[in-house]
Amino acid sequence: MDTHFDCLVIGSGYAGSVAAREMAERGGRRVLVLERRGHVGGNAYDRLDDAGVLIHQYGPHIFHTNNKTVFDWLSRFTQWRDYQHRVIANIPDEQGGRMTYPVPFNLTSLETAFGPEEGKRLGDKLIAAYGAEKKVTILELRQNADPEIAALADYVYSHVFVRYTMKQWGQTPEEIDPNTTARVPVFLSRDDRYFQDVYQGMPLEGYTPMFEQMLDHPNITVELGRDALKDLDVSGERVLWEGAVFDGPVVYTGQADELFGFRFGPLPYRTLDFQFETLLQDNFQGYGTVNYTVDQDFTRITEFKHMTGQVCPGRTTIVKEYSRAYEGREDETPYYAIIAPDNNALYGQYADLARRFGSLYLLGRLADKSFVEVTREGRFTLYRARVREEDYRRMETNGLLRRYYKNSVAGMVAALVQDEALTGSELAGLKELLRKAGEPGAE
Repeated sequence: MDTHFDCLVIGSGYAGSVAAREMAERGGRRVLVLERRGHVGGNAYDRLDDAGVLIHQYGPHIFHTNNKTVFDWLSRFTQWRDYQHRVIANIPDEQGGRMTYPVPFNLTSLETAFGPEEGKRLGDKLIAAYGAEKKVTILELRQNADPEIAALADYVYSHVFVRYTMKQWGQTPEEIDPNTTARVPVFLSRDDRYFQDVYQGMPLEGYTPMFEQMLDHPNITVELGRDALKDLDVSGERVLWEGAVFDGPVVYTGQADELFGFRFGPLPYRTLDFQFETLLQDNFQGYGTVNYTVDQDFTRITEFKHMTGQVCPGRTTIVKEYSRAYEGREDETPYYAIIAPDNNALYGQYADLARRFGSLYLLGRLADKSFVEVTREGRFTLYRARVREEDYRRMETNGLLRRYYKNSVAGMVAALVQDEALTGSELAGLKELLRKAGEPGAE
C-alpha cells in the first residue's frame, strides 16, 4: 500500500469526510483519513440493531438545508427519503394526564394548550400584532404592552424552554444566558414542521452508506480503529506524523484540548447517555422525536422508524436521552461544547496554538467549538476545502469565518474560493457587508 499521503484528515464525520472528498477529488491529493472508532460517519453513524431496526447510534440526525449546492453535492452519494421532521412536547395537563403539542410553539400548540376557542382568539391577536407566518421571540412578546401577549411569553418559557434547558445543560434558571432565552420563538403558523428548509430528508439507505460512498475514492485511504493522536505530534514548531515532519494539510475534527494534551486544562462539554429499548409493537409514540419539556429525567425519546421509513412489523426501537456533564472518560463522547466567556477564552488559547502551524486546520463541532447543524457544517467544509491557502488565512484573521458560521452567509466564503461565481447582487451585498465591517475586499 502507498504510504505517502499529501493530506491527513483526523475524523470521518461530516467535517472530515467532506474535506477528504474535496481534497482528493477537486484537489487531486492523496488523503489519509484516520478514524478512532470502528466506523465512518462520526455521530451520524447508523446501523441495524439486534432486532433489525435501523437506529442512529449517537442520537437522531435529520438532514435539512436551504442551500441547493449542499443538497446537490450530497445527492451524489445518496438518494433521499422525503422526511419532514416534526417534534412534539409531552407535558402533564391540569387533569392529571398528559397532553402534547408541536414545538416550536405555534398556533396549533396554542389551541391545544388553551383550548380551541381561547387558543384561536390569542392566535388572532398575535397575528394582528406581528403578522402571519412570522417567528416572534418571547422577548418580543414580553415587551408587548398587551398583558395577555406578555403572559403567553411566560407560558412558553415555563412549559417549553426552561426545564428542558435545565436538563440539557445542567443549569439553573439564573445561569441560563438571557440572550438564549430571548431567542426562543413562537411560530405564528400551522406549519408543524421543526424545520422550514427547502431541502429535508433522510438518506434513503442510511447515513453510513452515504459516508462510505463519499469516502470511496482512489485518492482516499481510510484507517478505522486508529487513534491518530498516538502518531501526531504538535508539541514543537513543526507537525510531526509518525516521527517525521509533515508539511501537508492536516484537518483535525476532534477535541482541540485533547490535540494539545490539555495543556491549558480541559474544555467543558456535555455528554449524553442513551437508553435503547426494542418494543414488540408497531408504533410507540407516533413521531420521530418527543421532547419532555417539563418533567422526566430524560430530555426526549426518539422512535427511529418514523424517521427512516423502515417497515418492521411488530417491533420498534426507541431511545431515551439523558444529558450530563462530560468527564473525559474513555466510554464518554463529548457532544456539545458549553459556550461561555471563560470557556471561549480557554478555547482561544488552543486555537492560538493551532495557528502557529501553517497547515493545521481545526474543523467541525468539537475542533472549532461551534454549534453548527449538520448541513451548515457540511456546507462550510465544502467551501473550506476549495479555499486558497492565502485567502483562508486572511478570512481566519479578519473574522470572516466566524461570521460565516454565525450568520450562514455562504456568499462571504464563496466570493473568496476558486471556481465559485457570485451574481451581481450577491457580490454587491458582500462588498457592503465587508465595508461595514471594515474588512479588506470591500473595493
